[in-house]
Formats: sequence, C-alpha cells, structure tokens
Amino acid sequence: MDVRVKSALLWGAVGFMAFLVLVQGYALLREPLVSITQGFVVAVLVGIGAAGAAYLLEHRIAAWSAARARAGDRNGDGDGDGGSKSAK
Repeated sequence: MDVRVKSALLWGAVGFMAFLVLVQGYALLREPLVSITQGFVVAVLVGIGAAGAAYLLEHRIAAWSAARARAGDRNGDGDGDGGSKSAK
C-alpha cells in the first residue's frame, strides 16, 4: 500500500473514532445528541472527510514545511523557522 494512502486512511480512522468519542462524552454528560445509528453515519462521513483532506493536503503541507526549514537553514539561525531569536 502506498504510504500516502496508508497515512490518509489512518487519519480517517482518527477522525472517525474522535467523533464517536465526542458524541459518547456528550451523551454521558448531557442527553444523547443523536442516535447510535446517526452517530455512526456522521462518524463515517467525518472519517471520509478527514481521509480525503489528509490525502489531498498532507504532502503539500510537508513540502511547505520542508521549504521553510531549508529557508531557515540558509538564514543561518539553524532552527528552521525563519525567525530571529536574538534580542538586539
């Protein structure tokens, strides 16, 4: 399996489970917000959305972060964030 697809599926699983945990926590503190079936359907949609967003955006964010790190190294500060830490 491609690493990018595997990462996207794992992020989808995280989104799916996080939504279910939030719905369950709300149901424990208050009254149930949705039925079990409705919560599962919405959790599946959240998981699909998270997986899709991770697949589309993760490589772009990684490339952007790597470019920032390289630019910071060229500036000589060595921490890769592009900002100066010295107080003049």
